[in-house]
Amino acid sequence: METAPSNGGQSSVPVHVAADQVRAQIVALLEAWGMDAQQVRDTARVMVETDLSGVDSHGISMLMDYDQSRRSGKLNLRAKPRIVRQTPVTAVVDADAGLGHPAALMGMELAMQRARAVGVGVVVVRNSHHFGAAGYYARMASEQGLLGLCMSATRTINTVPTRARVPVLGTNPIAFSAPAGRNRPFSLDMATSSSASNKVKVYELRGDSLPAGWVLDEHAQPVTDASQAMEILFRRPKHMGGGLTPLGGTPQMASHKGYGLAMMVHILAGTLSGASFSPIRVKTQRPEDPDNLGHFFCAIDPASFREEGEFESDLDAVIDTLHAAEPVDPELPVLVHGDPEAQARERRLKEGIPLASSLVEKIRRLCLDANVPFLLDNACENAS
Repeated sequence: METAPSNGGQSSVPVHVAADQVRAQIVALLEAWGMDAQQVRDTARVMVETDLSGVDSHGISMLMDYDQSRRSGKLNLRAKPRIVRQTPVTAVVDADAGLGHPAALMGMELAMQRARAVGVGVVVVRNSHHFGAAGYYARMASEQGLLGLCMSATRTINTVPTRARVPVLGTNPIAFSAPAGRNRPFSLDMATSSSASNKVKVYELRGDSLPAGWVLDEHAQPVTDASQAMEILFRRPKHMGGGLTPLGGTPQMASHKGYGLAMMVHILAGTLSGASFSPIRVKTQRPEDPDNLGHFFCAIDPASFREEGEFESDLDAVIDTLHAAEPVDPELPVLVHGDPEAQARERRLKEGIPLASSLVEKIRRLCLDANVPFLLDNACENAS
């Protein structure tokens, strides 16, 4: 969901760029880096849809991170994901140390194929890298009339377990989507930390202050300065302490629940797949070693449990009831998960994807380094 600037007008003013331009820029860079043409198209599609949905932290803003990974040698841009183990219900995919998007698409497609055949499919991916926003893959299932569940282990160590001083876990996302009939699908996409670390990056790019409770320092005090938070999360040694809080924020606000959810995600996406646990991996990891992330995908066919259309009809009734709930503020009606993303997509298809000017300049430098055209010059002038 988009967040308005909140620091008295000091934030960098975004430019608005058409989705096709954003897609073309991503494609140009990935192709110049040597990625397979089909995988380029698949990856660009996921990244652009993520930006259209308002998840600014996981779309085009990830290009600098991917560039750093490829330069260090840990990212295999010529990867060919493959099935290494399978049954009629399950499969294990090796991502070949490539970007996670193509392997994740393959994983959910395999899960969906199995769900259509036998009612449920469960697929894990290992030896992968960052795959974007988990919600995209869960929505793949609901768009085909299936229930979709997606989780991912994470590379970055940034979340402080309840009662700990130093970070041990990552943001460990969960996404779930279910098809309705008259209504758009229910679509949940959430980190198990109070915020995703890349959202902190977006706040720094915009020059905004952080909400209190997202990040704590080494003394467990809230950090609202985004630059200070970035220092804690990305630039200083982890043993110095501080980081993101688990969902809940503090022990008094039940942060142990977010901590437990993060552990569940790692067990399903990381331990079950045979992928790495970052605090263990980094003890011996060389700069050129792959991240070896793990992902989890599950698809369920509601027709295996209900007569045709019954599940969707019942979910419509649930969603209608929630939408009809009396709001505290009549100007702010009750939403259902997936509504903000759908609204953002509709708005951004018309107005363009807002990109912070600082992000645009970072991408301009990537284009210069890769000797590819910079395609974001024709941004719309009606920046908000």
